[in-house]
Amino acid sequence: MILALQLLFWASLAALAWTHAGYPLAVAALARLRPRPPRRADVLPSVSLIVPAHNEEDVIGRKLENVLALDYPADKLEVVVTSDASTDATHDIVARFADRGVRLIACERGGKVAAQDRAVRETRGEIVAFGDANVEWEPQALRRLVAAFADPAVGMTCGHVRLVNPAGGTNQEGLYWRYEMWLRARESLVHSMTGSNGAIYAVRREAYREVDPRFGHDLSFPYLMVQNGYRAVYEPQARATENMTTDIEDEFRRKVRMFEHAWLMLFRGRMFRLRVGPVYWVELVSHRLLRYWSGPLHVVLLATSALLAGHATVYAVALAVQLAGLALVGISILARGRIRALRILHYYLLVTLATVIALGGYLRRGVPATWDKAAGTRL
Repeated sequence: MILALQLLFWASLAALAWTHAGYPLAVAALARLRPRPPRRADVLPSVSLIVPAHNEEDVIGRKLENVLALDYPADKLEVVVTSDASTDATHDIVARFADRGVRLIACERGGKVAAQDRAVRETRGEIVAFGDANVEWEPQALRRLVAAFADPAVGMTCGHVRLVNPAGGTNQEGLYWRYEMWLRARESLVHSMTGSNGAIYAVRREAYREVDPRFGHDLSFPYLMVQNGYRAVYEPQARATENMTTDIEDEFRRKVRMFEHAWLMLFRGRMFRLRVGPVYWVELVSHRLLRYWSGPLHVVLLATSALLAGHATVYAVALAVQLAGLALVGISILARGRIRALRILHYYLLVTLATVIALGGYLRRGVPATWDKAAGTRL
């Protein structure tokens, strides 16, 4: 019994150390030693830029002005808003842009992915680009986003998103997201990125795949590109700005929803097919599988530390460190996240807890294809 607990302790500790520290260092070293940047050129393929929307009256007008101001030839740019059964003034606002070439596709309520699939079927561009309604692109963003499609091996590109918190809340997602962008850039240089984002990305039309509407493109498309013989690359010069949720508690609720979809893909998405090759398979296991399992791994680590604390000093120290961390987060929660020195630890614990709660939610009730906007992201 003791041996089994010891094995669980060291295995969970090693997995957490690898996904959070060892893997980022390893992939950064490999990106420096053996980079594989895609071939880029100032190409101008025809693009269908698709904006999915559900009740986006607060931001859709500003989004379309932003899209129409992009530095891209008008005769090669098709702009479409695909509405997931919006019931507010979204359709009326989009209609005001009809004389400027913007087209509305009104869909039945089926979720973001279903609306995107329909828009892809009803458009004609060589490249299909996507940007959420609350995101603003820099003028050169589209040109830079499509530059890597000069390389026939590239099936998908994803731009850089700067998260801002105009309300000045306690959310630390911006700091985490900068780290995630750093890691994504190195994965892209080594082979392919393992995650995208809905704010700014593009796909070669023949590489586009219709997936389970509950999956979403952010996590499913990168590995599907690789499974179908393409690369999914990160374009740091294709830049966009998005408002993040205001406070840590708002981000926690968003993360629970997001991780429910992540668990669905882990269990049902056939992500870990060996035909992606050993390098990308290690990227997926290290960055996705172990990252999503961080919550359960922490539970195992805490439980085994408690059970083994009386058997060796190392386990007692490990237990003390974990309990101290929990106590500090408890203080931060009581202070409603206002203690700056504790915000990162507070954020990490809530995000880690979100993986556990999301797993329970997925196992109990499954995952819907539709969801509501996160608080604070449409300011």
